[in-house]
Amino acid sequence: MDFKLTEDQRAFKDMARKFAAEEMAPHAARWDEEKIFPKEVMRRAAKLGFASIYVSEDQGGVGLNRVDAALILEQLAYACPSTAAFLSIHNMCSWMIDHFGTNDLKARLLPKLTSMELIASYCLTEPGSGSDAASLKTKAVKDGDHYVLNGSKAFISGAGDDGSDIYITMVRTGGDGPKGISCLVVEKGTAGLSFGAPERKLGWHSQPTAMVNFDDCRVSVDNLVGKEGEGFSIAMQGLDGGRLNIGACSIGGAQFALDTALAYVKERKQFGKRIADFQGIQFKLADMATELEAARLLLYSAAQKVSDKDPDATLAAAMAKRFASDVAFQVANDALQLHGGYGYLMDYPIERIMRDLRVHQILEGTNEIMRVIISKALLKD
Repeated sequence: MDFKLTEDQRAFKDMARKFAAEEMAPHAARWDEEKIFPKEVMRRAAKLGFASIYVSEDQGGVGLNRVDAALILEQLAYACPSTAAFLSIHNMCSWMIDHFGTNDLKARLLPKLTSMELIASYCLTEPGSGSDAASLKTKAVKDGDHYVLNGSKAFISGAGDDGSDIYITMVRTGGDGPKGISCLVVEKGTAGLSFGAPERKLGWHSQPTAMVNFDDCRVSVDNLVGKEGEGFSIAMQGLDGGRLNIGACSIGGAQFALDTALAYVKERKQFGKRIADFQGIQFKLADMATELEAARLLLYSAAQKVSDKDPDATLAAAMAKRFASDVAFQVANDALQLHGGYGYLMDYPIERIMRDLRVHQILEGTNEIMRVIISKALLKD
C-alpha cells in the first residue's frame, strides 16, 4: 500500500529501489561475511542524493523531508539494513551541521559530506552513559582557541582507522545535566584521537563499530556546532529523525524477509503439497503482513509530524521506532521459522536480516526508553 505518495516521492522511491537492487543486494552477503565497509558504494549512493537527504539545497543537499527519507531508507534496507542504517547515521550528522553549524563550518564540511568524500559518525553513547545520555562524562575544557577533550565514546558506528573521517561528538563543557553538554566536530587525524579494537558483533557487519577515545585531544573552537550548552538539545532533535530512519530500515529489512518467506513457502513441499497450502502457514503470513503494514503507516505518520514540527513529534517518533523495530524483528524471526532449518544457514539470507534487525530494538534509544518517552507524554498534566 502507498501512503498517498506524490509523483516525486514515487520517483525517488523507485530510484532507491533500483540502486538497492543493482548496487547493494548482490554484495550484501559478502559485506556481512567479510566485514566490508562499502565506502565506494555509499559514495555512488551519495551521487543520487542519498547522503544528504534532508540537507538544504543551498548547501548542496536535496532538501527532502522526513517522509521522503523514510521512503528512501526503507528501499535501501530491503537490500542491506546494515548499510542503509549507516547512511542514516551519516545523514543525521550532515543535518546537524547544516541546521546548527556556522556558515564557515558548513562551507568547509558540507560539500564533502554530501558527496561522502568525508564520512561522518555520531558520538553520544559512553561506557557509563547509554540510555542516560545526559550523564555523559567526556569533557571539553576551553584552552584559548581550542577545546581539550578527554574521555571515551562507546558503540560508535563507522569508528576506526579505516572508518569515518569526522565524528560529531557530544561533550561536557559545563556543569552536570543536559545544559552542560555541547557538540563538537572532531576530525580524523587530530592528535589525541584514537580508536579501540573493532567490536565483534551479532550483526551490522557492513559497518565497523569501535570505541572512540580522546586523550588531551585539541579541537578548534571553530568546530563547535551550535552554541555551548546546546549539544543535548541538538542530540535529541537528531534522535527524533534517527528513530524514524531506524524504523524505516527495520521495515525495509522485514519486507525483504516477508517476501523471501512468501517465495519459499510457495516452493517448499511437505506431506505432498506446498507448505503455503497449510492454513497454519497462511495465518502466520497474514499476521506478518498486517503487522508490517501497520508499522509502515505509523512510521509515515510520525515522519510527517517530525517534518511539520508537530508538538507531538517526539512522542510519535518514539512510538514509530518502538513498534517498527519490534514488529520487524518478529517478522524476520517468523520468516526464519518458515524456512525451517534452511533459515538458520548462511546459504539463505534470512539469518543475516534477522541479525541486522535485532540491534534496532536497542539503538537510537532502547525500546524500553521509547516506552518511557511515550508514557511520560501520556501522563503529562
